Amino acid sequence: MNTANYRFWILIGLVLISGFSQGMLLPLLSIILEQNGISSTINGLHATGLYIGVLLASPFMEKPMRKFGFKPIIVVGGMLVIISLGIFPLWDALWFWFILRMIIGIGDQMLHFGTQTWITATATENTRGRNIALYGLSFGLGFALGPLMTRLLSVHQALPFIISALLSLLVWSTLIFIRNQWPEDEIDSAYPTSSVQRFMKTIKIAWVALLPGFGYGFLEASLHSIFPVYGLRIGHQVDMLALIIPCFAFGSLITQLPLGILSDKYGRKPILLTVLSLGIICFSLSAVWESSVLGLFILFTLAGMCVGSLFSLGISYMTDLLPGKLLPAGNLMVGIMFSLGSISGPFIGGLFIEKLPHVSFFYLITIVLIIITGAIFFQKDKHQEQQI
Repeated sequence: MNTANYRFWILIGLVLISGFSQGMLLPLLSIILEQNGISSTINGLHATGLYIGVLLASPFMEKPMRKFGFKPIIVVGGMLVIISLGIFPLWDALWFWFILRMIIGIGDQMLHFGTQTWITATATENTRGRNIALYGLSFGLGFALGPLMTRLLSVHQALPFIISALLSLLVWSTLIFIRNQWPEDEIDSAYPTSSVQRFMKTIKIAWVALLPGFGYGFLEASLHSIFPVYGLRIGHQVDMLALIIPCFAFGSLITQLPLGILSDKYGRKPILLTVLSLGIICFSLSAVWESSVLGLFILFTLAGMCVGSLFSLGISYMTDLLPGKLLPAGNLMVGIMFSLGSISGPFIGGLFIEKLPHVSFFYLITIVLIIITGAIFFQKDKHQEQQI
């Protein structure tokens, strides 16, 4: 195996274990807080801690990456996640766990920014969709396996945290085998030199490609942190919810790579519009059959097959639209939009099921997907080309 491929698969492994820890943390803490009698609104607000950490860290990452390279950013990010996971069981306090969630959010953003930018910066145009699809596939696989750890709550509340920390440490240690690299950093008067100016230029050129990241963040965070609460309230058991939730991520594993390859061949926008439309149908039907365990198993899987690739397709779309010099800023903006979606998802979702207890939670997700679909559909490609 050549050096580039070896590095690529180590980065993929890091993304997988990061997805695993995130996929475990959201439903695990939501279930613990619900069982402790915490309201759904507070539960949802608490879940935003991870994504507040992402937002706090995002504006300060581009310059350190340009100075120190990809690897140090990933190393520090992984260390923050491992330490935080390890000390979760030490103190069962709402505010303490919220701080740990923020620290994990900072660490995860460093890890994802480093791996995501490294992969997009070294991918060729012909392999971009495939490589980013594998990136999304590994995160999705980890995210699908993570919620299964909630079943260990019946053994001991600390066990899921300890296992996740040890697995993260094991994968993180493989970083010693790869050499550091730096992002493209040539001076060009066409592209601004300050981070704020690069962010504004990125939004101007590729704003439409940032929406799938927001939608996926909203979807993922609300399904993993608010659906367990909603599911308990409509009569489903914890063990069943622990099996239903991963179906979405497992569904995305089936189609992540094929959709990435199809987007290389037919274009990102047509594929995005197709999967979004099918996702709207799936979640509309979920609202009708939400009391059926079998129905939710099937519909969560189908929904994952459709919209479980939104994040990776959005990254590919963004990479197509932006020049190489704006890719670090573009990847940061994708992370920020994902975080905004992830923060608003649990908060709005928790408020929704509290204020509208007789309206299906799935209608909220359907409305968000409809808005994103409309924005992408009405954005003209010619305008995008002119901006480029």
